[in-house]
Amino acid sequence: MSRRRLLLVLAAALAAGLAYLLAWPVPIDPVAWQAPTDPGYTGDFAENRRLADIELFPLSPDHGPEDLAVDAAGRVYAAMSSGAILRFDADGRAERWSQTDGRPLGIEFAPGPVDGQTLYVADAYRGLLAIGPDRMPKRLLDAVDGVPLLYADDVDVAADGTVYLSDASTKFGAEAFGGTYPASVLDINEHGGHGRLIAYDPSSGEARTVLDGLQFANGVCLSHDERSVLVAESGNYRVIRWWRTGPKAGTVEPVLGPLPGFPDNVARGRDGRYWVGLISPRSPALDMGSGSPFLRRLFERLPAAVKPKARPRPHVVAFDDSGRVVADLQDPDGPFAFITGAVEVGDHIYLSSLRAENLARVPAAVLGERAAGEEAR
Repeated sequence: MSRRRLLLVLAAALAAGLAYLLAWPVPIDPVAWQAPTDPGYTGDFAENRRLADIELFPLSPDHGPEDLAVDAAGRVYAAMSSGAILRFDADGRAERWSQTDGRPLGIEFAPGPVDGQTLYVADAYRGLLAIGPDRMPKRLLDAVDGVPLLYADDVDVAADGTVYLSDASTKFGAEAFGGTYPASVLDINEHGGHGRLIAYDPSSGEARTVLDGLQFANGVCLSHDERSVLVAESGNYRVIRWWRTGPKAGTVEPVLGPLPGFPDNVARGRDGRYWVGLISPRSPALDMGSGSPFLRRLFERLPAAVKPKARPRPHVVAFDDSGRVVADLQDPDGPFAFITGAVEVGDHIYLSSLRAENLARVPAAVLGERAAGEEAR
């Protein structure tokens, strides 16, 4: 091939590459916004290694214990990537308790006796499910207000039986877009406000959207007094509060944030605290492109190997009703990454993960390390 012909071929290839990067259709229609300042790993989130004494229980061949629930007898259950719901004894031994044939994410027991509790499941592929003592999943919802339930994410149950459910994205369904992680990336990159909070009444079978316009609605948790519902808004790096009763009923206010990572599940803890998992640190590239729809379309056209993606950094945070951080547990290079949340059981804090091949727990005594450190300062 002559030198001139080679240059023409290279020029044509470069032009085709540029045309692809600048004009190839993408599934997102990015909305310009201003990402809040990243607090980084300073102050309340200063780097520490309080998760260093982690205990791991292998789950092979399963993986991805995305959320945990505890029944009235104190047994721990985990929602797995295979669709299984596993139940664990005090020594970490697992049994296959049920199977949803989807991708269960959030799970929570309704209040009740040990032998009569119902486990509610937010299944990203199948919608809202209920599993009774017979261990057979029953689909309760696959659409709300005429809008399909495409990405059921987390769930909690009030004492009056009302079930609160997050639908992370009404546009980027988890199953249709290749799984929970790829769909979440699309929704967060677009920042179109496709998330919603749903209230479901099991006695009537009626459901309604109580809050919409959320940026990837993720973890859901009733407050300790049940006057409000906390929702992790992953795309805005924060936890918000929706008031369900009282003079502020129906209004929304921020509680925690901006955070140094993407918040996932939210759960009540002891002594008035709440736990939220930070599944991954924030993406500097995504924040930089927040005000530029053009840049975010460009990111979407990049090869998978160079696209901004979730990075492993084990991190879980506890906070109170005022939004004050009361515990911050990390292990930057630890073995249990992509932490989605935490629950307190007995003398331990159990940790969940989107991808891990283990169930994990740490001694609850790690909570005292923060107090001791603050006194020393």
